Amino acid sequence: MKSLWTCLVLAVLLHPEGLKPVTRTKIKTGLPTTGNLFIITTDGYRWQELFNGADSLLINSDDHTPDKETIKALYWAETIEERRKKLMPFFWNVVSIKGQLYGNRHYNNKVNTSNLYSISYPGYNELFTGNTDPSVSSNKKYYNPNINVLEYLDALPEFKGKVAAFTSWDVFPYILNEKRNGITVNSGYENMNEKDMSSEQVMINKVQDDAIAIKTTTRFDELTFLTAKEYINNNRPRVLYLGLGETDEFAHQGRYDLYLQQANAVDKMIADLWHWVQTTPGYKDNTTFIITTDHGRGKKTNRWMDHGEFISGSSQAWFAIIGPGILKSGEVKKDEQYYQVQMAGTIAALVGEEFNADKVLSLR
Repeated sequence: MKSLWTCLVLAVLLHPEGLKPVTRTKIKTGLPTTGNLFIITTDGYRWQELFNGADSLLINSDDHTPDKETIKALYWAETIEERRKKLMPFFWNVVSIKGQLYGNRHYNNKVNTSNLYSISYPGYNELFTGNTDPSVSSNKKYYNPNINVLEYLDALPEFKGKVAAFTSWDVFPYILNEKRNGITVNSGYENMNEKDMSSEQVMINKVQDDAIAIKTTTRFDELTFLTAKEYINNNRPRVLYLGLGETDEFAHQGRYDLYLQQANAVDKMIADLWHWVQTTPGYKDNTTFIITTDHGRGKKTNRWMDHGEFISGSSQAWFAIIGPGILKSGEVKKDEQYYQVQMAGTIAALVGEEFNADKVLSLR
């Protein structure tokens, strides 16, 4: 299999520029095109846990894992292969067989963010705009001036009204600039208020309203997932972004036990969604998943809770892809370097469109 990325991050860092809409053409990238595309992220989830399973030092730490016995019973095993399967069974029983996984640094297979900051807003800006705008440097709520691939697709006739985003973190309406483009973005504890809401969505809204005493800037991932799934079932989008956030929240709290539990819950949600896709006409064998993260975390035991430009390991990421026509390469073990900045072009290319066409994965 040939190298996936077609440009170097150095060019991006030396020549940052705002993304301009391109002339629309159907392009030939070597990518297998798909009828539908789901982009899924789990915030701040390290490549170490994805590829190695639970960390022996952290799972045995009184500070980070208060109930070691229970968590070890759930997620510990003697070998890496057993540990990662226990933690993320969908990834290692399905994606590793039917798709591709990138970012295992034990094989010098690297995925990195290109932005200078290794925090969330710059990471998601990079992922969706293909742009490492250095002025996007904080997590503050301000409307992103850069055009993103979701709004670009939504402006095309075939995709109009068929692009949506559901996220746990309430900053996404600003990152994706819903005020400018009007795409469906449901974030934080925002209720869905569709014209003809299902009884299930009414119930989800009520649960969110009743959770007012514990609301933070990040909604429970399970509520985000249920809201997104209900929307998919009722509206049949072609391109959907599901942004989950609790892995990062629990890591910042220093709770390795809850971080592992949430990673396992994310794996189950993705498995649930994949099963629905593979048993639903129109989506079955016609839908690709891209799964990734916005940044890494500290790689040292005493810094794993944090991330940022001065914390080693923060730019280290990973991604996975599964869908029709995707080569079944499993865990990629080649000495190669990939960058998150090239994901936006790939998102468009997978549905046959052009967006930052010089930054696209080339799957063979």
